[in-house]
Amino acid sequence: MKHKIDIEKWARKAHFQFFNAFEEPYYGVCVNIDCTTAYRFAKDAGISVFLYYLYKSLSAAQRIEPFKYRIEGDEVFLHDQIDAGSTIARSNGTFGYGHLLYNENLEEFLEGANHVVECVRGSDDLVRTLAPNIIRYSALPWIDFTSISHARMFSRPDSCPWISFGKMTENGGKRSMPVSIHVHHALVDGLHVGQYIECFQDLMNAS
Repeated sequence: MKHKIDIEKWARKAHFQFFNAFEEPYYGVCVNIDCTTAYRFAKDAGISVFLYYLYKSLSAAQRIEPFKYRIEGDEVFLHDQIDAGSTIARSNGTFGYGHLLYNENLEEFLEGANHVVECVRGSDDLVRTLAPNIIRYSALPWIDFTSISHARMFSRPDSCPWISFGKMTENGGKRSMPVSIHVHHALVDGLHVGQYIECFQDLMNAS
């Protein structure tokens, strides 16, 4: 389900109109997320560490409203649920794209996500979902990055957030991971990115 925003009455009207006219309206930040508690939980539970922090990231997105806005034509919609469009590694060194549906129940989310992962790994296509209510995820588990940029097709409109996870490292018993967050400035300001990061970290700590 989605709900149309009345732009004329929207507090972001001026900001939306200003940034939506940019040739490149996306901006991004990179932060380090403490993964100590979440990593230990996933390992003890025998579940995928990647899918677990993806679940936590999606859970945070459900709570921060601007991450649920999407632009469609000249209109803005607020979606009830945000899912994941994520890269999934294959054994031959390539990757595919999977459409992972969010579920508040972790077990049900993992059941659906693991099925999608198996399907993508058993195929050789490179087809992305066209659903607008997604966050575009990618993982670079080999790189402890401090910045990142994305390949983009500027002729194809997009307003979904882009989130990338990097290499998890350990120091003094603490595990951390770089996370890159790119958002469309017509929909999301720095305040909202900060709220998202705080929420994501709180959820990771609450494992």
